[in-house]
Amino acid sequence: MQRLSLTPRPDWQAHVEQELGFAFHTIDGKPYWDETACYALTAVEVDELEAAIDELEQLALELVNRVVLAGEAAYERLRIPAIAWPAIERSWTEGEKNLYGRFDLRYDGQGPPKLLEYNADTPTALFEASVVQWDWLQSRWPQRDQFNSLHERLIEAWRQFGLGDTPIYFAAVKGHGEDAGTVDYLRDTAIQSGLATERIAIEDIGWNGQQFVDLDEAPIEALFKLYPWEWLVGEPFGAHLLTGACRVIEPAWKMVLSNKAALALLWEMAPGHPNLLPTAFTADAIAGGDVIRKPIFGREGANIQRLVDGRVIDEVGGDYGDEGWVFQACAPLPSFDGNYPVIGGWVVASQAAGIGIREDDTLITRDSSRFVPHFFS
Repeated sequence: MQRLSLTPRPDWQAHVEQELGFAFHTIDGKPYWDETACYALTAVEVDELEAAIDELEQLALELVNRVVLAGEAAYERLRIPAIAWPAIERSWTEGEKNLYGRFDLRYDGQGPPKLLEYNADTPTALFEASVVQWDWLQSRWPQRDQFNSLHERLIEAWRQFGLGDTPIYFAAVKGHGEDAGTVDYLRDTAIQSGLATERIAIEDIGWNGQQFVDLDEAPIEALFKLYPWEWLVGEPFGAHLLTGACRVIEPAWKMVLSNKAALALLWEMAPGHPNLLPTAFTADAIAGGDVIRKPIFGREGANIQRLVDGRVIDEVGGDYGDEGWVFQACAPLPSFDGNYPVIGGWVVASQAAGIGIREDDTLITRDSSRFVPHFFS
């Protein structure tokens, strides 16, 4: 695994905007999509990443099954409100299908990939991983390959939901460019699969006392929502959603995996697994070395702390942590000339489908961290 310095394409901004519809390539005047570098991997490294992603997904599915069987005690450890327990059990036992997810991995090619966290419910950085870096590859390195079958896998996955002629509504909050880009891309893959679709803002979904409706009072029977389940269950809108009045993607059972307490339960289930890091609900349960404190519900690196002998030596601010914390053995990201990459390992329909790489100048990856493309030989 190598990081190569490159000269960006001179017209890349205009190209990605006009040809690809990639509108959020720059954040606060700085490139989010970064063509000044790329990562070069070998086929052996790609095989190792693919195997690890598939293995982690199977562990995650096994954990959901164990939690559903265990019931109340397991849900409480995950800080999932009781109002959601029946919906989780129903969606799991009825075999409701999931669409996609992203494992964030520590990897440098010198040892097994290690799971940092699983973005199981509302992962973003999908469009750039699927479309934008593939376009870059065809332009700059057409003789190389890329670990990226996301687009084809997504189109095929939509066909497995059995929605028939039922339109699926794609929803995100208003005014968020990255979320809008992700939802619009997923909607496009659904259209390519032959599904009927509609677009609506989360804020514009109504409830008429019996069913969800759009602004024209048309019924919403299937919904893809880029909005966290843990937020929904605390809102009146979400209480109706938990009744099964609407088919929801991602399914309710993803609540088991969309919080960081799942990392501690995974370690309890498979202690010593080569793709897992020791994680627990208390810092003293992690033997030796630095410890990372993570909020059970948190996003984009917010409220993460690095502890050494109980002292905070690095932290990121934020508004998370009310539900509690987990403590994970510190596995510092590899440094490539002061750049710290995280591998985003994608699954579609629970199968490994590609990677995207985010990097930062610090050891904590956050919403402003750069997306850097890759290829392999």
